Amino acid sequence: MISSKISVAALIAGAMTLGACTETGQFGAGPNDPNQRTKNGALIGAASGAVLGALTGDDGNRGDRALAGAILGGAAGAGIGYSLDQQEAELRRQMDSRVVITNTGDRLIVTLPQDITFATDSTAVQPSIQDDLRALAQNVQLYANSTLQIIGHTDSDGDAAYNQTLSEGRARAVAQVLYANGVPASRVQTYGRGESQPVASNLTPQGKQQNRRVEIVILPNAR
Repeated sequence: MISSKISVAALIAGAMTLGACTETGQFGAGPNDPNQRTKNGALIGAASGAVLGALTGDDGNRGDRALAGAILGGAAGAGIGYSLDQQEAELRRQMDSRVVITNTGDRLIVTLPQDITFATDSTAVQPSIQDDLRALAQNVQLYANSTLQIIGHTDSDGDAAYNQTLSEGRARAVAQVLYANGVPASRVQTYGRGESQPVASNLTPQGKQQNRRVEIVILPNAR
């Protein structure tokens, strides 16, 4: 039992150490490595698989199960990471450069600035962003094994309850454009966060501009 616990701990610690090394550029990886997200996905999957394997059952084979879980989890994580890399590259080619696309290794976050998506105090999606949302709809239909969370955010100007309602309406409005372009409603969840989750200070015009946004989070489903 003790040796199994040590094996599990060592495996998890090793995966975490490798993740830190790839982030800092050791072992041939780094911020500019085109395969970085794939490697990170493999490491995340391996660590998760090791933990799940170790926690399955209570006999003396936890170390073996942790190793098997790490192998399976690493392979799945690498596949997700690679797919997200490809999807990210395609979205960058297809969408307005002002749309921010963030790849965390286990999800994509597409951030639509309010200034190009909605007029002030409006929930009507502006014509200028419609082509980008159509491109996004086509993209997520090609990469169909994912769930979309559409989350509206505002700055802190005005009444908090009004901002909450506005953020919810904007999230739904973006979702409606995706539905109209073929994305099944069953894949989409909408949320409004109002002014509760700023990414910058609301004390400056620049900060408020960053906080007014809609985020589309693309979450790969477990295969």
